[in-house]
Amino acid sequence: VQLQAFGGGLVQPGGFLRLSCAPSGFTLDYYAIGWFRQAPGKEREGVSCIFSSDVSTYYADSVKGRFTIARDNAKNTVYLQMNSLKPEDTAVYYCATCGYSGSGSIEGYDYWGQGTLVTVSS
Repeated sequence: VQLQAFGGGLVQPGGFLRLSCAPSGFTLDYYAIGWFRQAPGKEREGVSCIFSSDVSTYYADSVKGRFTIARDNAKNTVYLQMNSLKPEDTAVYYCATCGYSGSGSIEGYDYWGQGTLVTVSS
């Protein structure tokens, strides 16, 4: 039982990608699902989270206005649309269940799977 992230790749600065997160072995309907990323030599960062109850969302300051998270319960998938990509967005992106941490950001809980590599470079 895990969440699989798909859709990474190599893109030029200013470009876009859409990542998908799909579960194996369960449905997403009642879970808050988030995206996290880890760049080489850096700590894992919470990027975005979408909640199940009211479909409210969280975005890290570093991606606000550029990234959009959405869920399609009929397709059992959560998406992360990433626009205006920057080299500093380069990282392995993971999805997991999520919630607010005590510091006002988000933290990941369960069902981590293999991530997908996003490389932003010219």
